[in-house]
Amino acid sequence: MSETSYLSSVRASYDAVAVDYARLSGADLDGRPLDRAMLTAFAECVRGEGGGGAGGRVVADLGCGPGRITAHLDALGLRAFGVDLSPAMVAVARRSYPGLRFEVGSMDSLDVADGVLGGVLVWYSTVHTPPAGLPPLFAEFARVLAPGGHLLIAFEAGDRRARLEHAYGHRVDLDVYGNPPDLIAGLLADAGLAEVARLVRRPGAREAGPQAFLLARRAGDGERAAREAEAGGAR
Repeated sequence: MSETSYLSSVRASYDAVAVDYARLSGADLDGRPLDRAMLTAFAECVRGEGGGGAGGRVVADLGCGPGRITAHLDALGLRAFGVDLSPAMVAVARRSYPGLRFEVGSMDSLDVADGVLGGVLVWYSTVHTPPAGLPPLFAEFARVLAPGGHLLIAFEAGDRRARLEHAYGHRVDLDVYGNPPDLIAGLLADAGLAEVARLVRRPGAREAGPQAFLLARRAGDGERAAREAEAGGAR
């Protein structure tokens, strides 16, 4: 997929703010028990697939930024690695967490084989993606997930587009999108990722509106076959 202008702006903006972003947002999970609870539930769901299934595979933190959530997943017992569009963010992550793996890459074209990940975390990583760009992203997430694998996505709940030109002490060039949870759940379902649970909480400090967390699961091979047979019988 050819790179669009918004991806260039996102990369340049986060390259500019990387060091200060890491310094100012390093304690974001402190005082947010519901956010941590969703991450813990995600980790338990991935591990719960068990043995030789998705639970034995790796988890990708897509749009990992300075790596703090990747490190949190590691502390929860997951084999996590991070991917980010911004080389400066990846450099910060590697310095901060030298024992973990971080790669420069784009979520819309992951250097990951089909069906090998036990989990995918998308922690506010799609907030700069125009709504029309979400379906191909979700299809890519489904592609890399193993049957039975889980996805957790965090995003701003709502239906708005805000312009951001200054952040973390730097000039930036970003659009920030909020999306209704029902829309995200429907798009994930279209990609083959069925909703397991969702949480919508009130905004906290420095948050413009409600925040949403949606946990979804890719169907196992046996489940898909049963559904296809059932659909065929209905016809």
